[in-house]
Amino acid sequence: MIAGQDDTENKPLHIAVIMDGNGRWAKKRGLPRTAGHQAGFRVARAIVEAVGKRGHDALTLFAFSSENWNRPNAEVSLLLDLFMRALQSEVDRLVKNNVHMSFIGERSAFPEKLREQMRIAEQKTERNDGLKLAIAVNYGGRWDIVNAARSIARRVQKGEITADQIDIGSFAEGLSLADRGEPDVLIRTGGEQRISNYLLWQLAYTEFFFSQVLWPDFDELELDRAIESFNNRQRRFGRTGEQVTGLDDA
Repeated sequence: MIAGQDDTENKPLHIAVIMDGNGRWAKKRGLPRTAGHQAGFRVARAIVEAVGKRGHDALTLFAFSSENWNRPNAEVSLLLDLFMRALQSEVDRLVKNNVHMSFIGERSAFPEKLREQMRIAEQKTERNDGLKLAIAVNYGGRWDIVNAARSIARRVQKGEITADQIDIGSFAEGLSLADRGEPDVLIRTGGEQRISNYLLWQLAYTEFFFSQVLWPDFDELELDRAIESFNNRQRRFGRTGEQVTGLDDA
């Protein structure tokens, strides 16, 4: 633990996750990629429950990127079908566990039935005041920034704001997750060490934890390793270490 900090003060409020390794997990076992995605869904359910029980405020999961459309059609179809069935089967569990569910990303590319299930899930959980669960689907960080730029450009056109009044705060209001704090820690499984166009703006001061564990093997012990790693870091936000710990007499 860093001097001048305790577990309560340094606890990550918002955790973001890139769930990577489903396909490699299945390949290692001689199974079709579909089996890896199904196993990954079960882990996602368990981690949502674990994060909620630990009292963290928010969890954002990268489920389907805007680049995932480039995968084989059969795999994309399976992912969408799995997503649909997961929504249908899990919403009541989320309601019971007081989880508020929302989705970020461009929904228009999805079939109408899937978009309707997403709306139903959001409506059923909108009054829950526990864990804020965001699922990133057909999401890309660059899309997010461009979308925010369009939003603020419309405000300028309407005369609601001048170009000179645009600042970091006003721009950020148009981004996904503007209603919650930016992620404190990003966990990426599968051994890759990149962010893959995920939350590009929001991760500016986020701590990264790259796990070698493939997502279907990720469990509460590995989650705790990520949180412990975060707890032992000193977040400076441009300040000196002495300023953070209150030991700077200057």
